[in-house]
Amino acid sequence: MKLLIKNGTLVLGDCVKKADLLIENGKIAKIADKIDEACKIYDASGKHVFAGFIDLHVHLREPGFEGKEDIESGSKAAVAGGFTQVCCMPNTNPVCDNAVVTSYIKYRQQQVNLCKINPIGAITRGQEGKAMADIGKMKQAGVVALSDDGKSVADSNVMRLAMEYADDFGLKCLCHCEDINLVDGGVVNEGCNSTLTGLKGSLRAAEDIMIARDIALSESLDIPVHICHVSSYSGVEIIRSAKKRGVKVTAETCPHYFILTDDIITSFDTNSKVNPPVREDRDRKAIIEGLKDGTLDCIVTDHAPHALKDKQVEYNLAAFGISGIETSFALSYTYLVKTGLLTLSQLSRLMSYNPAKIVNLEGGSLKEGEVADITVADLDAKYVINSDKFLSKGKNTPFNGFEVYGKPVCTIVDGQIKFGK
Repeated sequence: MKLLIKNGTLVLGDCVKKADLLIENGKIAKIADKIDEACKIYDASGKHVFAGFIDLHVHLREPGFEGKEDIESGSKAAVAGGFTQVCCMPNTNPVCDNAVVTSYIKYRQQQVNLCKINPIGAITRGQEGKAMADIGKMKQAGVVALSDDGKSVADSNVMRLAMEYADDFGLKCLCHCEDINLVDGGVVNEGCNSTLTGLKGSLRAAEDIMIARDIALSESLDIPVHICHVSSYSGVEIIRSAKKRGVKVTAETCPHYFILTDDIITSFDTNSKVNPPVREDRDRKAIIEGLKDGTLDCIVTDHAPHALKDKQVEYNLAAFGISGIETSFALSYTYLVKTGLLTLSQLSRLMSYNPAKIVNLEGGSLKEGEVADITVADLDAKYVINSDKFLSKGKNTPFNGFEVYGKPVCTIVDGQIKFGK
């Protein structure tokens, strides 16, 4: 089957240019100024054509928590957000710490057949931080990385052994960095606003200590490591320093960390409760600088959908997490590109190319011979975020009512249109 994308503006690795793009048998067959081919045509006039977005960090909740999200609803939300691939975290029930659960997720992806779903296996059995999970069998079943996301592996020796064993299978550990003892029940960033609201705060140090530890292990073992959802200015600096020394570390952040500050908690809106917490303006600015200079390698969503009952409670009792997969591109484009902080090519690297490279996925770039995972977006589309219209079951977003630009209008996976017309 052939599909010709005509009259679009292609966002490439080093430039943006008008060109046509021909897809044949699920691959990008040709890119040229003008292509004439007798086949189905998608007219992308006035639109921008990106390599399909890849989200390294989502929670699809299935199996076990289908009331919050399931693989079908999460996949529908993903393609609506322009994502052709997602990597789902293992904190399901049962935990994805074995080949059976991994195979189930892959089977459900095939049934739904929208975006590509890449399971992330647990580092330890039951995410309990004690004994390593069955890494080899999970790799055979299809995991692309390992993480105990939601928890840090507190025992440094267990973490060391897991990194070594994972590396033998060509897998990378994606590290949730949080010293739970230092957090001590904190639910927001510790600072002026936690004092004003009376909400228990969590120090930056709780995140930074574990970032430093996992980087120290990476440096000592000469094994790559990836740091999840960086939120603190000091964490950015630790990573920047490590990269300058040649440590094999990559890192991610989320839109809420480069847009919001903890001023938002003064409204007591539980949709702002996230882990790690949104911090101060100093942190927000440092996150942006980290994205600009390459300290932070990718933008992820940490998509964490919840049922209404999980959020419609007192702040201290509410679940952590933001439903973000349908808003990530628009927020990133609006607050990073339209403001002149990043170019479109830089944003594409952060949302497509770098995520693919970090966990060795196909796709991530627009070039001949590459898999035809493509996102077409209307950058002039201006709209107000309305969570009631989310395809995700999770309506929990602090960005409800925000005015944004940039709307994915067509998502193509393996050459097949999965969203849009």
